Amino acid sequence: MAQSEKDYGRSSRQRNTLDPRNPGAHRRNSSDSDREAFNANFWGNGAEGYEREVPVDGTRPVRSQHSPERSPGLPPTHLEKTKTGASINISPEQFEKLFLSPQSNVKGELRNTFANPTPLALLGFLMSVSPLAFDLMRVGGAGGDGAANTGAYYFMGGLLMIMGCIGEFLLGNTFSFVVFGSYGGFWLTLGATLTPAFNITGAYSPDLSDPTKAYLGATSAGFYASYAYFLFFMALLSAIFLLASLRTNICFVIIFLTLALQFGLLAGGYWSLSSSSTAIEGAKLVAVAGSFSFMSCLAGWYIFAVQVLASVDFPISLPVGDLSQIFKGGADRIPNHMSGKETYSSRGEPV
Repeated sequence: MAQSEKDYGRSSRQRNTLDPRNPGAHRRNSSDSDREAFNANFWGNGAEGYEREVPVDGTRPVRSQHSPERSPGLPPTHLEKTKTGASINISPEQFEKLFLSPQSNVKGELRNTFANPTPLALLGFLMSVSPLAFDLMRVGGAGGDGAANTGAYYFMGGLLMIMGCIGEFLLGNTFSFVVFGSYGGFWLTLGATLTPAFNITGAYSPDLSDPTKAYLGATSAGFYASYAYFLFFMALLSAIFLLASLRTNICFVIIFLTLALQFGLLAGGYWSLSSSSTAIEGAKLVAVAGSFSFMSCLAGWYIFAVQVLASVDFPISLPVGDLSQIFKGGADRIPNHMSGKETYSSRGEPV
Protein backbone atom coordinates (compact mmCIF):
# COMPACT_ATOMS: atom_id res chain seq x y z
CA MET A 1 0.00 0.00 0.00
CA ALA A 2 2.93 2.34 0.69
CA GLN A 3 4.12 4.44 -2.21
CA SER A 4 7.32 6.32 -2.65
CA GLU A 5 7.55 10.08 -2.93
CA LYS A 6 8.01 9.76 -6.69
CA ASP A 7 4.83 7.67 -6.99
CA TYR A 8 2.88 10.22 -5.02
CA GLY A 9 4.17 13.00 -7.28
CA ARG A 10 3.08 11.03 -10.37
CA SER A 11 -0.37 10.43 -8.88
CA SER A 12 -0.68 14.12 -8.12
CA ARG A 13 0.13 15.05 -11.71
CA GLN A 14 -2.40 12.57 -13.06
CA ARG A 15 -5.17 13.84 -10.79
CA ASN A 16 -4.46 17.49 -11.54
CA THR A 17 -4.29 16.85 -15.31
CA LEU A 18 -7.66 15.05 -15.38
CA ASP A 19 -9.38 17.49 -13.04
CA PRO A 20 -11.69 19.70 -15.14
CA ARG A 21 -11.69 22.30 -12.34
CA ASN A 22 -7.95 22.84 -12.83
CA PRO A 23 -7.45 23.37 -16.60
CA GLY A 24 -3.93 24.74 -16.13
CA ALA A 25 -2.65 21.72 -14.26
CA HIS A 26 -1.24 20.02 -17.40
CA ARG A 27 1.42 22.73 -17.54
CA ARG A 28 2.60 21.94 -13.99
CA ASN A 29 5.28 19.37 -14.69
CA SER A 30 7.71 20.59 -11.99
CA SER A 31 8.23 18.05 -9.22
CA ASP A 32 8.27 20.81 -6.58
CA SER A 33 4.91 22.26 -7.61
CA ASP A 34 3.40 18.76 -7.89
CA ARG A 35 4.56 17.88 -4.44
CA GLU A 36 3.19 21.18 -3.12
CA ALA A 37 -0.19 20.49 -4.75
CA PHE A 38 -0.27 17.00 -3.28
CA ASN A 39 0.56 18.25 0.20
CA ALA A 40 -2.11 20.93 -0.06
CA ASN A 41 -4.73 18.35 -1.12
CA PHE A 42 -3.63 15.89 1.54
CA TRP A 43 -3.32 18.23 4.50
CA GLY A 44 -5.91 20.88 3.74
CA ASN A 45 -5.67 24.13 5.72
CA GLY A 46 -5.01 22.78 9.20
CA ALA A 47 -1.25 22.35 9.22
CA GLU A 48 0.19 25.83 8.84
CA GLY A 49 3.40 26.22 10.83
CA TYR A 50 4.37 22.50 10.62
CA GLU A 51 6.85 20.70 8.42
CA ARG A 52 5.17 18.50 5.80
CA GLU A 53 7.43 15.65 4.80
CA VAL A 54 7.48 12.21 3.21
CA PRO A 55 9.18 9.64 5.49
CA VAL A 56 12.47 8.17 4.40
CA ASP A 57 11.02 4.66 4.42
CA GLY A 58 8.44 5.51 1.73
CA THR A 59 5.39 5.13 3.94
CA ARG A 60 2.38 7.42 3.90
CA PRO A 61 3.25 11.07 4.75
CA VAL A 62 2.30 12.09 8.27
CA ARG A 63 2.25 15.29 10.22
CA SER A 64 5.16 16.36 12.39
CA GLN A 65 5.40 14.55 15.69
CA HIS A 66 4.59 17.83 17.44
CA SER A 67 1.36 18.28 15.51
CA PRO A 68 -1.79 17.67 17.61
CA GLU A 69 -3.49 16.19 14.53
CA ARG A 70 -0.84 13.56 13.76
CA SER A 71 -2.31 10.26 12.65
CA PRO A 72 -1.84 7.62 15.37
CA GLY A 73 0.23 4.54 14.74
CA LEU A 74 2.27 6.01 11.88
CA PRO A 75 6.07 6.40 12.08
CA PRO A 76 7.53 9.91 12.59
CA THR A 77 9.24 11.76 9.78
CA HIS A 78 13.01 12.05 9.49
CA LEU A 79 12.84 15.78 10.24
CA GLU A 80 10.52 17.23 12.86
CA LYS A 81 9.93 20.89 13.50
CA THR A 82 7.75 22.97 15.75
CA LYS A 83 6.18 26.32 14.98
CA THR A 84 8.40 29.02 13.60
CA GLY A 85 10.00 31.75 15.71
CA ALA A 86 7.56 34.34 14.43
CA SER A 87 4.84 32.79 16.60
CA ILE A 88 6.84 32.95 19.84
CA ASN A 89 5.62 35.52 22.34
CA ILE A 90 7.39 36.73 25.47
CA SER A 91 5.91 38.44 28.48
CA PRO A 92 6.35 42.19 29.06
CA GLU A 93 8.61 41.44 32.05
CA GLN A 94 10.81 39.16 29.96
CA PHE A 95 10.94 41.80 27.20
CA GLU A 96 12.08 44.44 29.68
CA LYS A 97 14.77 42.10 30.92
CA LEU A 98 16.20 42.02 27.41
CA PHE A 99 15.52 45.59 26.30
CA LEU A 100 15.59 48.94 28.08
CA SER A 101 12.03 49.82 27.14
CA PRO A 102 8.45 48.54 27.42
CA GLN A 103 7.32 46.14 24.74
CA SER A 104 5.95 47.99 21.72
CA ASN A 105 4.38 47.03 18.41
CA VAL A 106 7.24 47.30 15.89
CA LYS A 107 6.98 46.15 12.29
CA GLY A 108 9.32 43.51 10.95
CA GLU A 109 11.24 40.66 12.55
CA LEU A 110 14.54 42.41 13.30
CA ARG A 111 14.36 41.40 16.95
CA ASN A 112 14.38 37.78 15.85
CA THR A 113 17.20 38.41 13.36
CA PHE A 114 19.81 40.55 15.14
CA ALA A 115 21.37 40.22 18.58
CA ASN A 116 20.13 42.25 21.54
CA PRO A 117 22.37 45.37 21.80
CA THR A 118 21.28 46.32 25.34
CA PRO A 119 23.83 44.22 27.30
CA LEU A 120 26.70 45.57 25.19
CA ALA A 121 25.73 49.18 25.90
CA LEU A 122 25.24 48.41 29.58
CA LEU A 123 28.70 46.84 29.71
CA GLY A 124 30.29 49.96 28.25
CA PHE A 125 28.47 52.12 30.78
CA LEU A 126 29.44 49.94 33.75
CA MET A 127 33.10 49.64 32.77
CA SER A 128 33.29 53.43 32.77
CA VAL A 129 31.17 54.46 35.74
CA SER A 130 32.45 51.75 38.10
CA PRO A 131 36.09 52.93 38.29
CA LEU A 132 34.91 56.56 38.20
CA ALA A 133 32.85 55.95 41.34
CA PHE A 134 35.94 54.84 43.29
CA ASP A 135 37.94 57.77 41.89
CA LEU A 136 35.33 60.25 43.08
CA MET A 137 35.19 58.63 46.54
CA ARG A 138 39.01 58.58 46.60
CA VAL A 139 39.09 54.97 47.79
CA GLY A 140 42.56 53.46 48.23
CA GLY A 141 44.38 56.57 47.09
CA ALA A 142 42.36 56.95 43.85
CA GLY A 143 41.58 60.44 42.58
CA GLY A 144 42.20 62.85 39.75
CA ASP A 145 38.49 62.94 38.82
CA GLY A 146 38.92 59.73 36.80
CA ALA A 147 41.67 60.99 34.48
CA ALA A 148 43.46 57.62 34.68
CA ASN A 149 40.54 55.94 32.87
CA THR A 150 40.32 58.32 29.92
CA GLY A 151 40.86 55.45 27.48
CA ALA A 152 37.93 53.54 29.01
CA TYR A 153 35.69 56.57 28.52
CA TYR A 154 36.47 56.50 24.80
CA PHE A 155 36.52 52.82 23.95
CA MET A 156 34.21 51.33 26.59
CA GLY A 157 31.71 53.99 27.59
CA GLY A 158 31.67 55.94 24.35
CA LEU A 159 32.21 53.29 21.68
CA LEU A 160 30.12 50.46 23.14
CA MET A 161 27.22 52.71 24.09
CA ILE A 162 27.11 54.30 20.65
CA MET A 163 27.14 50.82 19.09
CA GLY A 164 24.26 49.84 21.37
CA CYS A 165 22.49 53.08 20.45
CA ILE A 166 22.65 52.20 16.75
CA GLY A 167 21.43 48.67 17.47
CA GLU A 168 18.44 49.95 19.45
CA PHE A 169 17.65 52.35 16.62
CA LEU A 170 17.52 49.48 14.14
CA LEU A 171 15.26 47.46 16.44
CA GLY A 172 12.84 50.38 16.91
CA ASN A 173 13.45 50.89 20.65
CA THR A 174 13.25 54.68 20.90
CA PHE A 175 13.83 55.03 24.64
CA SER A 176 16.89 52.77 24.65
CA PHE A 177 18.21 54.53 21.56
CA VAL A 178 18.03 57.95 23.24
CA VAL A 179 19.44 56.73 26.59
CA PHE A 180 22.47 54.96 25.13
CA GLY A 181 23.19 57.78 22.69
CA SER A 182 22.99 60.40 25.45
CA TYR A 183 25.28 58.65 27.92
CA GLY A 184 27.60 57.49 25.15
CA GLY A 185 28.00 61.11 24.17
CA PHE A 186 28.68 62.01 27.82
CA TRP A 187 31.56 59.54 28.08
CA LEU A 188 33.07 60.82 24.84
CA THR A 189 32.75 64.38 26.15
CA LEU A 190 34.40 63.48 29.45
CA GLY A 191 37.21 61.70 27.64
CA ALA A 192 37.81 64.69 25.38
CA THR A 193 37.83 67.05 28.37
CA LEU A 194 40.55 64.99 30.06
CA THR A 195 42.63 64.61 26.88
CA PRO A 196 45.50 67.14 26.77
CA ALA A 197 45.50 67.21 22.95
CA PHE A 198 42.12 68.99 22.97
CA ASN A 199 43.62 71.68 25.26
CA ILE A 200 40.22 72.33 26.83
CA THR A 201 41.62 73.30 30.22
CA GLY A 202 44.26 75.47 28.56
CA ALA A 203 41.71 78.24 28.06
CA TYR A 204 41.46 78.55 31.86
CA SER A 205 45.20 78.43 32.55
CA PRO A 206 46.53 81.32 34.67
CA ASP A 207 49.40 81.72 32.20
CA LEU A 208 48.07 81.52 28.65
CA SER A 209 51.47 82.37 27.20
CA ASP A 210 53.01 79.16 28.52
CA PRO A 211 51.49 76.01 26.89
CA THR A 212 53.24 73.77 29.43
CA LYS A 213 51.01 75.20 32.17
CA ALA A 214 47.73 74.42 30.39
CA TYR A 215 46.95 71.67 32.90
CA LEU A 216 46.62 74.28 35.65
CA GLY A 217 43.36 75.37 34.10
CA ALA A 218 41.69 72.15 35.28
CA THR A 219 41.74 73.46 38.86
CA SER A 220 40.75 77.03 38.09
CA ALA A 221 37.53 78.61 39.33
CA GLY A 222 36.36 79.37 35.79
CA PHE A 223 36.70 75.78 34.65
CA TYR A 224 34.85 74.40 37.69
CA ALA A 225 31.97 76.85 37.34
CA SER A 226 31.62 76.31 33.59
CA TYR A 227 31.79 72.51 33.70
CA ALA A 228 29.22 72.46 36.50
CA TYR A 229 26.55 73.68 34.09
CA PHE A 230 27.11 70.67 31.83
CA LEU A 231 26.78 68.36 34.84
CA PHE A 232 23.60 70.15 35.92
CA PHE A 233 21.90 69.53 32.60
CA MET A 234 23.05 65.91 32.68
CA ALA A 235 21.21 65.69 36.00
CA LEU A 236 18.11 67.17 34.36
CA LEU A 237 18.36 64.66 31.50
CA SER A 238 18.71 61.77 33.97
CA ALA A 239 15.62 63.01 35.84
CA ILE A 240 13.60 62.86 32.62
CA PHE A 241 14.87 59.34 32.00
CA LEU A 242 13.88 58.50 35.57
CA LEU A 243 10.26 59.43 34.87
CA ALA A 244 10.25 57.37 31.67
CA SER A 245 11.83 54.38 33.46
CA LEU A 246 8.74 54.06 35.66
CA ARG A 247 7.29 52.12 32.72
CA THR A 248 10.13 49.56 32.81
CA ASN A 249 11.40 47.96 36.04
CA ILE A 250 12.83 48.75 39.46
CA CYS A 251 16.45 48.17 38.42
CA PHE A 252 16.36 50.89 35.79
CA VAL A 253 14.55 53.24 38.19
CA ILE A 254 17.38 52.82 40.69
CA ILE A 255 20.00 53.44 37.99
CA PHE A 256 18.43 56.67 36.73
CA LEU A 257 17.61 57.91 40.23
CA THR A 258 21.18 57.49 41.43
CA LEU A 259 22.55 59.01 38.21
CA ALA A 260 20.33 62.07 38.61
CA LEU A 261 21.57 62.50 42.20
CA GLN A 262 25.17 61.88 41.13
CA PHE A 263 25.16 64.54 38.41
CA GLY A 264 23.31 66.98 40.65
CA LEU A 265 25.84 66.55 43.47
CA LEU A 266 28.74 66.81 41.04
CA ALA A 267 27.33 70.08 39.71
CA GLY A 268 26.95 71.41 43.24
CA GLY A 269 30.43 70.21 44.16
CA TYR A 270 32.05 71.87 41.15
CA TRP A 271 30.26 75.14 41.85
CA SER A 272 31.54 74.95 45.42
CA LEU A 273 35.06 74.20 44.23
CA SER A 274 34.99 77.35 42.12
CA SER A 275 35.10 79.37 45.32
CA SER A 276 37.96 79.05 47.77
CA SER A 277 35.63 79.61 50.72
CA THR A 278 33.54 76.53 49.90
CA ALA A 279 36.22 74.29 48.42
CA ILE A 280 36.12 71.84 51.35
CA GLU A 281 32.36 71.43 51.06
CA GLY A 282 32.73 70.98 47.32
CA ALA A 283 35.17 68.11 47.79
CA LYS A 284 32.73 66.43 50.16
CA LEU A 285 29.90 66.79 47.65
CA VAL A 286 32.04 65.17 44.96
CA ALA A 287 32.75 62.23 47.29
CA VAL A 288 29.03 61.82 48.05
CA ALA A 289 28.35 61.88 44.31
CA GLY A 290 30.81 59.00 43.98
CA SER A 291 28.81 56.99 46.50
CA PHE A 292 25.67 57.40 44.39
CA SER A 293 27.69 56.32 41.35
CA PHE A 294 28.59 53.18 43.26
CA MET A 295 24.92 52.44 43.99
CA SER A 296 24.17 52.93 40.31
CA CYS A 297 26.89 50.38 39.54
CA LEU A 298 25.33 47.78 41.86
CA ALA A 299 21.96 48.02 40.10
CA GLY A 300 23.66 48.11 36.70
CA TRP A 301 25.76 45.00 37.27
CA TYR A 302 22.67 43.18 38.50
CA ILE A 303 20.56 43.97 35.42
CA PHE A 304 23.54 43.18 33.22
CA ALA A 305 23.83 39.72 34.82
CA VAL A 306 20.07 39.22 34.36
CA GLN A 307 20.27 40.01 30.65
CA VAL A 308 23.32 37.84 30.00
CA LEU A 309 21.73 34.87 31.78
CA ALA A 310 18.47 35.39 29.90
CA SER A 311 20.34 35.49 26.58
CA VAL A 312 21.54 31.89 27.10
CA ASP A 313 18.18 30.69 28.50
CA PHE A 314 19.66 30.09 31.95
CA PRO A 315 17.35 27.93 34.09
CA ILE A 316 17.35 30.49 36.93
CA SER A 317 15.39 33.68 36.19
CA LEU A 318 16.31 36.64 38.37
CA PRO A 319 13.55 39.20 39.10
CA VAL A 320 13.88 42.81 37.98
CA GLY A 321 10.65 44.22 39.42
CA ASP A 322 8.35 44.75 36.45
CA LEU A 323 6.56 48.11 36.63
CA SER A 324 4.80 48.12 33.25
CA GLN A 325 1.66 46.62 34.76
CA ILE A 326 1.61 49.22 37.56
CA PHE A 327 2.27 52.31 35.43
CA LYS A 328 0.01 51.68 32.46
CA GLY A 329 0.80 53.19 29.10
CA GLY A 330 -1.37 55.88 27.59
CA ALA A 331 -2.71 53.57 24.88
CA ASP A 332 -3.63 50.97 27.51
CA ARG A 333 -6.05 53.45 29.11
CA ILE A 334 -8.03 54.28 25.96
CA PRO A 335 -11.28 52.27 25.87
CA ASN A 336 -12.35 51.13 22.43
CA HIS A 337 -15.82 52.61 22.86
CA MET A 338 -14.26 56.10 22.80
CA SER A 339 -13.29 55.67 19.16
CA GLY A 340 -15.12 54.56 16.10
CA LYS A 341 -12.38 52.10 15.22
CA GLU A 342 -10.57 49.36 17.05
CA THR A 343 -7.68 50.60 19.20
CA TYR A 344 -4.55 48.81 20.31
CA SER A 345 -2.33 49.04 23.33
CA SER A 346 1.41 49.85 23.25
CA ARG A 347 2.10 46.13 22.99
CA GLY A 348 -0.10 45.72 19.94
CA GLU A 349 -2.98 44.12 21.87
CA PRO A 350 -6.60 45.17 21.17
CA VAL A 351 -8.28 47.12 23.99
